[in-house]
Amino acid sequence: AAVEIQPACLGLYCGRTVLSVNGSVETYGDCGVCPRGQRTDDNKICRECTGSPDRYDWLYLGFMAMLPLVLHWFFIEWYSGKKSSSALLQHLTALLECSVAAVVTLLLSDPVGSLHIRSCRVKKLSDWYTMLYNPSPDYITTVHCTHEAVYPLYTIVFIYYAFCLVLMMLLRPLLVKKIACGLGRSDRFKSIYAALYFFPILTVLQAVGGGLLYYAFPYIILVLSLVTLAVYMSASEVEFFKDLLVRKKRLVVLFSHWLLHAYGIISISKLDKLEQDLPLLALVPAPALFYLMTAKYTEPSRILSEGGNGH
Repeated sequence: AAVEIQPACLGLYCGRTVLSVNGSVETYGDCGVCPRGQRTDDNKICRECTGSPDRYDWLYLGFMAMLPLVLHWFFIEWYSGKKSSSALLQHLTALLECSVAAVVTLLLSDPVGSLHIRSCRVKKLSDWYTMLYNPSPDYITTVHCTHEAVYPLYTIVFIYYAFCLVLMMLLRPLLVKKIACGLGRSDRFKSIYAALYFFPILTVLQAVGGGLLYYAFPYIILVLSLVTLAVYMSASEVEFFKDLLVRKKRLVVLFSHWLLHAYGIISISKLDKLEQDLPLLALVPAPALFYLMTAKYTEPSRILSEGGNGH
């Protein structure tokens, strides 16, 4: 019997699509790009992604979903002013926008109508950048095999950002126009203008550094949460525990940073071994407690006065 010998399929992510299946015999197409929702197996055959995201994948998606929400809250607080009573409602509206966008994005992902999503497993960093691995067999013609090998972890973030932007443009201007009485006419929409800047920045960040963020986001969370907590406490002149108890807003900020600390620790450990990883969560309050206990010893005025007495 004559056996059809096909040329080797070059390239790291090029594969042959399955044209038909007759019993145990499969007929394959030419070597090229795999359709959306498929990636190559070890034999260079395009196979449909039938897995589901693991715990780390969901934590990554949660991090990418939190980014616009945290930025919304930051700019709302930044531009709301101390006398404005609209900040809380704007915070809640931003939370509603991002939550609805996340649910709609999951419902529209395959399988449609379910909060579960079908995905391919991430094997290495290059899976995020398949456009860099298009082969050139004769060094002249390039075979384009760019596809989403990490389906849908790459494109689902763009879809989520698009829904966040649309919902913000539909809901926030009407809310701000009615309730932002304590702000000037030019200041009340500044938090919305800020979002029109940071959404394109987040989109470019995901497009260029999605793979790097996938592996580095737990450490980014820990570093940024520690730095922002220290900056906030020093700028707010938080010195003693009674300052936190008197001002509830500061207590909310502190608990928010603790949640970010816990999220980062969980993302690093993945909670694979609960008996070893759960005790690490006891470290969450440590940075804030260390700052509160040592702030009075590092106050600039005290250091200057003691230095003056020494001379």
